[in-house]
Amino acid sequence: MEKLTLHHAHPKLMEARYIEEIRKMSPQQRFEKLMAIIEISYLLKTAKKSSK
Repeated sequence: MEKLTLHHAHPKLMEARYIEEIRKMSPQQRFEKLMAIIEISYLLKTAKKSSK
């Protein structure tokens, strides 16, 4: 699979790239990535909205 410099490509190509990346991870790395996503999601949900 060719290496892209930007993260913009056809959705099917991006999905295949992410699946390949995840398969190369250990279970511990997958867990850490999931926890980071959950943490960011929580921070975004609870962040105060700016009134600009």
